[in-house]
Amino acid sequence: MAKKPKKNKRRDFLQLSTVTLGAVGTAAFIWPFLKSMSPAEDTLAAGSTEVDISAIEEGQSITIKWRGKPVFIKKRTKEEIDAAKMVQASDLRDPQDDSDRVQKEEWLVLVGVCTHLGCVPLGQKVSDMKGEYDGWYCPCHGSHYDTSGRIRKGPAPKNLDIPPYAFLNDNTIKIG
Repeated sequence: MAKKPKKNKRRDFLQLSTVTLGAVGTAAFIWPFLKSMSPAEDTLAAGSTEVDISAIEEGQSITIKWRGKPVFIKKRTKEEIDAAKMVQASDLRDPQDDSDRVQKEEWLVLVGVCTHLGCVPLGQKVSDMKGEYDGWYCPCHGSHYDTSGRIRKGPAPKNLDIPPYAFLNDNTIKIG
């Protein structure tokens, strides 16, 4: 069997070394660009928040901030739950049953931003105007939302958004 000349082995080694070094150099050059496309750690940390809901009484609402937006958390009364359940989804502009908007019927979690122009609707405080459907009212252009956060009257095209959330236990909700 004929042996491969020494010169070819050296050439193969040089080609393999050059290609490997070029690949490592390219990866080292591209890595910072790829890393810059992922969200920063502080952004990821702001992506979710845990809320203690144990102090919220029936009929009471709180507002928390999540990703720079207000989130309304309301412990609904039996009357508010019944009113929300009685509405036929087919009668709504943005049809959704109340059961599709809540995980536990007494707890309603909404992004508190009007879907018309991004205002913050009133209705969180007892003194606020709640609109014709006892939910939320956006005074800027007159959108009325019901006790499930569904648009009932006014120019808003959609219901108030539901953020992703989960009950960690009976006293804590994780939003995001």
